[in-house]
Amino acid sequence: MNINQAKKIIERHARLPLYLHAYSYHMNMRMEQILPADLLDIAHQQHLHGVKIHILDGESRSLQQMSDDELAAFRHKAEQLGLDINLEISSSAPAEIDEAVAVAEKIGATSLRFYPRYEGHLSVVLARIREDLAHLRQQHGHRQLTFTIEQHEDLKSGELVQLVRESGIASLSLLFDFGNMINANEQPLEALDIMAPLITHVHIKDAKIVQEGTGLGHIACASGSGDMPFEEMLKQQICLGDEKPQVVAYGMEEEVDYYAPAFRFSDEGNDPWIPWREMSETPLPAPEQLSQRLAQEKQDALKQIEYVRAILNKLVAQAKEILSK
Repeated sequence: MNINQAKKIIERHARLPLYLHAYSYHMNMRMEQILPADLLDIAHQQHLHGVKIHILDGESRSLQQMSDDELAAFRHKAEQLGLDINLEISSSAPAEIDEAVAVAEKIGATSLRFYPRYEGHLSVVLARIREDLAHLRQQHGHRQLTFTIEQHEDLKSGELVQLVRESGIASLSLLFDFGNMINANEQPLEALDIMAPLITHVHIKDAKIVQEGTGLGHIACASGSGDMPFEEMLKQQICLGDEKPQVVAYGMEEEVDYYAPAFRFSDEGNDPWIPWREMSETPLPAPEQLSQRLAQEKQDALKQIEYVRAILNKLVAQAKEILSK
C-alpha cells in the first residue's frame, strides 16, 4: 500500500457501498424460503447500502413473476429502508434486456447487470454481443438506468473492454467478479489491471482454482479459504478513481460449492469454440441434507459480511500506519 492508496482507504472506507447479493441465499431462494422482500430486511439489518438481485430469484415469487402492484410494494419497502436496488439477468438478448429494463424501472433499480450466453466460435459470439449492445444503445441508452456487463467465465478481459469501448453506450461499464476470470484462463490481478478503467461494480467472493487440461475451473468457497488474492483485489478496487470512488457497488456474493468449468485454454486457436452454458446454479444436496444446507447457507452469507468488514478494518489499520510515518 502506498501513500496515495492509504489516503483513499481512509477517505472511502466508512462509506463503502456494500450490497447484499441474492446469490448468497441461492438455495434458500430456489426453495422459496427466502424471498426478494426478505433480502431487503437482511440488508437493512446488516447496515448495507442495498441489494443485488436476479430477476428470477425466488422462483414463482420472483420479481419477474410479480404484478405491478407487488413490484411497487417492493420498491416502496426499499425506499422506506433507504436501500438501493441493482437488478441482474443472465442474458444480453434484446427481449430479456427489454423485460428487465421494464422491471428495473418499476422497482426503482439504479443499475442492470447482464452477461451474454452464446455458443459458437468466439468471432460469432462477439458479433452477436455487438448486436445486443447496439439494441441496448438504441432502445435504452437514454435512460437513467446504468448498465454493467459482467466478466462471466468465457470472455477474456481485453475482449470485454473492447466491447464496452466500442458500444457507444455512455451508461455501460464493467462488473468485476472476484473469480470469474479464472475460467477464461486469466489470473485475478492481471484481469483486474486490464479491466480497471471500466469497473464500476464488483462481485466479492472467493474460490479455489482447479486445473483442467490447459485451462482452469473454479469452485467457490467460503471467503478467506480460497486462492483469490482477496485483500489485494479489494484494496485496488477501493482505490480506483482519483477525484471520487470509481466503484459504486460491491456485491457480497458468497457462493459456497458453486462450480464453473474451464472455458478458455492456453492452447486454443485464434477463434476458439465457446460452448453453451446454462445460468449459474449451485446443485442442491440430497433431500435429507437440505434443511441443514439451507441453514448453513444463511450462516455463510452473514460470515462473509463479517469477513469483508474485517478485511476493511485491516486495510484501514495499514493505511493509518503508513500515514503516521
